Amino acid sequence: MTRLQHFGWFFGRGFGPQGWGRPDYQWKYRWTSPKLYQQSVRELEQAGLDLLIIEDALSLGSPETLDLRVRAAYGGPKLDPLLLTPYLFEASSHIGIAPTINAGAYPPYLAARQFATLQHLSDSRFGINLVTDVKSARHFGLEELSHDGAYDRAEEWLTVVRRLWHSWDEGALVEDAATGRFADASHIDAFHHEGEYFTLDGPLNAVPFDAGDPLIVSPGGSGRGLSFAGGNSDVQLALAPLTVESVRAYRAKVHEAAVARGRRAEDIKILFVFKPEIVASQEEVDRVVAASLHPSDAEVRAVIAGQSSDLETDLTILDLDKPLDISVFGQHVSQGTIKGLLGGSESFETQTLRDLAARKARKGRIADGTGFVGTLEQVADFIQALGDDADNDGFIFSGDLHPVTVHGYLDLLVPELRKRGVLRREYGTGGARGNLLDF
Repeated sequence: MTRLQHFGWFFGRGFGPQGWGRPDYQWKYRWTSPKLYQQSVRELEQAGLDLLIIEDALSLGSPETLDLRVRAAYGGPKLDPLLLTPYLFEASSHIGIAPTINAGAYPPYLAARQFATLQHLSDSRFGINLVTDVKSARHFGLEELSHDGAYDRAEEWLTVVRRLWHSWDEGALVEDAATGRFADASHIDAFHHEGEYFTLDGPLNAVPFDAGDPLIVSPGGSGRGLSFAGGNSDVQLALAPLTVESVRAYRAKVHEAAVARGRRAEDIKILFVFKPEIVASQEEVDRVVAASLHPSDAEVRAVIAGQSSDLETDLTILDLDKPLDISVFGQHVSQGTIKGLLGGSESFETQTLRDLAARKARKGRIADGTGFVGTLEQVADFIQALGDDADNDGFIFSGDLHPVTVHGYLDLLVPELRKRGVLRREYGTGGARGNLLDF
């Protein structure tokens, strides 16, 4: 039986120049104005998506990669997505909004108070995409931690934030006008926390939530990242090969991590990042795939520039025709991003940088599992099959938050998925958490 799936949107460039370098930019939207994003989020909600996740990178990177980040507006500039979030709530009624938050950049008390405020103001539609970027530490006068150390800090940070959120228990809010009693301090936890990374006092100066805590989204794919997700996340933003076998295997790892941390497997929705390319006919599929098989030097170098930005490592200075030495990546670089560059290959030593970039540039057919180019029916078949055969919870589409990009993905796909019973037709109640628990 066809199952409903959850869908979201990953605002891939973050709060920066949307559509820059493409014809989209000629629509003349001001990327520094909220109107562009408000129009887009209204259409995502009309399409029935559950969640919008806003990417962010606090830093423009090291001096060595600075030009790579800004040359084509790939990694910057970016404004603060947390401050964009209220404008998106104003333009929508149901969709959840989860800006990226770096646990090293927000003191726990400030974070807990700001996020509690947004949860109340949005009717429980707020979430955070919690990341552990360590290279931004220098901008805040903080020590740069190891990969696992950053997760340890994030665990403590989230534990304290949640304790602050719950420092008013169920009996604290009285609101009895007859007796003149608004709240009962005996039900408020004025705790003291002194941990490895944070020292602070509670309670939080905010009232309890009506529909649960803000959602926690996490993107980590390393062993430590999956353990963090198992213990803490409501949504795992998953990057993995999109085959039935690999989706099942990835889901099993996350579920095992949840059970190991005393939670239930069903406590986490696992949504896989998906960037299909929908074309008009099988002939067009064949043409697009064939054209990508032999990328030009310019196309190869464009891929390398993008990967350099993602990996915070300047690969453009390396010899295209020599194998890539994995030691060029520092410990701060995401293991999942490195694996993404490597793809299905066993090692870097067997491939030149040109080989790796050319493989990233190539496209394949969604119908035979070699890529994601397909007709509308083929893309819908693929989505439906992963739900039916791999028990997939759903997908996160990835791209600019720009009407051209949104329409390019969804104009044809939404009606087709609704016709098949894969995409919701209406929202329930209960905010962002309620969206996830509807099915």
